[in-house]
Amino acid sequence: MKHLKKTIFLLVLLIIGVYLKPIYGFYSHKEKLPMSPWGWLELQGHLPQNTELYDGRYQSVAAQSLKLLAQHQEEIQVPGITASIAIDNHRVWTGAIGWADIETQQPMTSATQFRIGSTSKALTSVGLAQLVKANLITLDTPLEAIYHDLPNPQWANMTPRQLASHMAGIPHYGENTQLSGLLASIRLDRHFDDVHDAVSLFKDSDLLFKPGEQFEYSSLGTVLLSDVMQIRANMPYQQWMQGSVIDPLQLTNTATEQNVRDQTAHHLATFYWHPKATPTSLRVWREVDLSHRLAGGGWISTSEDLAKLGQSMLQEEFIPAFIRNQFWSPQILNNGQVNPQNYAIGWRKGQLDLGTEMGLVDYYHHGGVSRGAQCFLVVVPAFQLSLAINTNVKTNRFHDFAKITTPIVKLFASQYIQLNQSVN
Repeated sequence: MKHLKKTIFLLVLLIIGVYLKPIYGFYSHKEKLPMSPWGWLELQGHLPQNTELYDGRYQSVAAQSLKLLAQHQEEIQVPGITASIAIDNHRVWTGAIGWADIETQQPMTSATQFRIGSTSKALTSVGLAQLVKANLITLDTPLEAIYHDLPNPQWANMTPRQLASHMAGIPHYGENTQLSGLLASIRLDRHFDDVHDAVSLFKDSDLLFKPGEQFEYSSLGTVLLSDVMQIRANMPYQQWMQGSVIDPLQLTNTATEQNVRDQTAHHLATFYWHPKATPTSLRVWREVDLSHRLAGGGWISTSEDLAKLGQSMLQEEFIPAFIRNQFWSPQILNNGQVNPQNYAIGWRKGQLDLGTEMGLVDYYHHGGVSRGAQCFLVVVPAFQLSLAINTNVKTNRFHDFAKITTPIVKLFASQYIQLNQSVN
C-alpha cells in the first residue's frame, strides 16, 4: 500500500509538473521566474555574411547596405539578421549576417525562414484585398449577415473593416476575459488546424468598447477576421491564402509553421531568447504552437518573400488602385477622427525622413514580434520600393531592431532616382 501511495503521489506530481511547465516557461521568458541554469549559449566570434545581388545596377548600394547590416548586427547583438529589397516588382538585393542556428553553425541566407509575428496581419490584409477584388466580401458588411450562427451576439454589428483596423472592440491576448483562452495563450501548446476553432478561445470574452468607438490593437480580432474570410471564400483560410496570395506571388518560403516543420528539409531559423541585461547570453526559445493566432501573428516567411509581398500592393493588376487606396487609408472612428495609430486595413501609414535631398515620404509598414523573432516590412510607393528585415531573437526595444530600415531605404531610393534620371 505504501508503494502504491508513493506511486500515485509521484504520478500526480508528474502530471502537475507537465501541466505547469508551459506556464513556468511563459513567465521565465518574461524574467518573472528564473531560467534553468542549463542550455545557455554565447554569441561570440566572427559571424558569416551572405549576399545576393539580383540587379547589378545596385551593386554599390548593396555593398554599402551589407556593411550597414553587419554594423547593425554588432550593435544590437542578435544571432542573425536578414534584409531584402525589391523595386519595380523585381528582387534587387538580399543580405544575411550571422547564424540561423548557433550550435550547428548554420549561417543566415536569403532562404532562412522566420516567425514574422504581427507582420502576418499585412499578409492577411493582402488576402482580404483579394476577397474584395473577387466581390466575395465588402468591408462594411456586419458579421450578423456573414455568420449563420454568430459565436457572440455582441459581435453582430462589427464589420471586417473594424476587425482589420483594430476598432471592433475585440480584446488582445492579455485582455481576454475568457480564462480558458487566456490560459491557452500562456501555455501555447494547443494546435488549431481550423481558424474557426481558435475563435473559441475568446468568443465568450467581453468587448472592450462598442465597435468603432475606440482603437485597441488586437491580434484576436485578426483571428476572427480570418474566420470571416474563410466563410466568404467558402474554403479554409489557409487554402484561400495559398491560392490567392502565396502561389500567385510565388512566396515559396511562406507557410504555416506546422507545414514548414513537417518538411524533411527546411530553412527555419532557430529562435532564441536572452535576458534584457545580457543580449549575448542566449538560449533556444521554448517550444510553442502559434497556430491559434495564425492570421494575426503565426505565419512563417523570409525577407525575400515579404519584400515580394510588399511589391504586390503596388501592382494594379494584382490589387487595383481603388482597393489599395482603401487598404492604405487610416481608418476613421465613429467620432470622425483618424485612429491614434494611423492604422489602415492591416497596414500602418507613416512618414519616413530620408534627409534633405529626398525629404519626408509616405510609407506603409507593419512590424512583428514573435517568440524568438522580429520582423519589419515597409513599402515606399514613391520609389516603388519594399524592404523587409528579420531576426531570430527579440530585442529589448523593437525600434533598436527596426531603425536600420531608414539608411538602407535611403541608399536604394537615391540610386533609384539616379537610374530614372539617366533614363529620362
